[in-house]
Amino acid sequence: MGASLSTIWASLPSATEFFPPSPAAYTSLLTTFQYFPICTILQWVLSWYPAGKTSLQSSFFNIPGRIAWSVMETVGPINLIYNLSLGSPSFSELPAANQLVAALYCIHYFHRGIISPFYSAPSMSPIHAFIMVSAMAFNWLNSSCIAGWVRGYAIPMPGFKTDGTGALASLSSSSPSSSLPQILPLIGVALFIIGMAGNIYSETTLFRLRREEATKRAAKKTDSQTPAGDAMYHKVYVIPPVKGVFRSILYPHYVFEWIEWAGFALAGTAVFPLSAFAKTNVASAGTGIGVAPRMYPAPWVIPAAWAADKYGLPLPLPAVLFLTNAVTNMLPHARWGRKWYVEKFGEKGVAGRGAVVPWCSWM
Repeated sequence: MGASLSTIWASLPSATEFFPPSPAAYTSLLTTFQYFPICTILQWVLSWYPAGKTSLQSSFFNIPGRIAWSVMETVGPINLIYNLSLGSPSFSELPAANQLVAALYCIHYFHRGIISPFYSAPSMSPIHAFIMVSAMAFNWLNSSCIAGWVRGYAIPMPGFKTDGTGALASLSSSSPSSSLPQILPLIGVALFIIGMAGNIYSETTLFRLRREEATKRAAKKTDSQTPAGDAMYHKVYVIPPVKGVFRSILYPHYVFEWIEWAGFALAGTAVFPLSAFAKTNVASAGTGIGVAPRMYPAPWVIPAAWAADKYGLPLPLPAVLFLTNAVTNMLPHARWGRKWYVEKFGEKGVAGRGAVVPWCSWM
C-alpha cells in the first residue's frame, strides 16, 4: 500500500507546474475538479453554513462580510489573468474565442467580487473563515482549469475524440453545411448575457427590498435608537413578493447564474485546442501548446463527452465541470434557504414557491 501511494505521489506534477498549469498539471486539476460533486453530498444533510442569512452571530473565525466575499470571489480572475500572462502563447496571441471566454469569466467575477459587495449590497453578514477558504480553493481550482483550457491544451479521453484534432476531422468530414459550430457559441454568449443580467436583477431586487424594510423600521424608532451605516441593514431580511422573477421560486438568482454558466459552456464550444491547429500530438517546445495526459471522465461527464464526440465539437470540459459543480453546490443551499424562509416567514409567506423548481416544496 505504501509503495503504491509513493508511486502515485511521485507521478504527480511538481508544484511549479501549476503556475501556470503544464499539460500534466492540467490533467491533474481536471481529474480532481470533476469529483467535486461528491463533496457536496454532506451539504444535503448538514444545514451548517455560517455566511449570509445563516451566518454565526459571533465567532472568533468570522471575517467582515464585504472583505471575505471580495477576497474569495476575486481569487479566480486574478489567478486566471496571472496564468495567462505567463509563458507562451500570450493572451494577445490566443484565438478570439479563447480570449472571449476568459473575458466573460473575468466580467462575471469583477461584478461578483467588486461591484456586488461594495456598491450593491446594503450590508453583508460576517463570513466564517472556513467558508472563505473553501470558496477560495474552489475558485483557484476552477480558474486554473480554465487557464489550461484557454491556453489551448487538449486532453484525450479513452473512447472519445476530445483532443480537438479528432473533433476538427469529424467536423470537416461530416455535414459540411452544418451551422451548429457557428450557432452554438452565439447562443452561448446570448445565454451568458441573459443569465448575468437576470442574476444581477434578482439580487439587486433583494437588496432594494432590504433597504426599504430597514427604512420602514428606522422610521418607527427614535433617532437615538436608529443604527447608522451598515448596522441599519444588519440581519434585515424580507421575503420577496410573489411576482416577477420571484413568482414561482425564491432563488431566481441561482437559476440565472446556472443559465449564465450554461451559456459559458456553449460559448466554449468555439475553443478548439491549439494543438489541433498546430497538427501535433506532442507538446510544442517553448509554445505552451500540447496534449495533456489522458483523463478518465467521471460518470456525469460522459454525456457531455458523448455529445461533443457525436457532433464533432471540442469538449469545453472546464466549463462543463464548472456548471456541474456550481449546480451541485448551490442546490442544497437553495433547499436549506427555503426551509429558512418557512421558519422565518411561515408557509403563508413562502406561498407554495419552490427554491429553484417552480412551486416545488422540496426544491
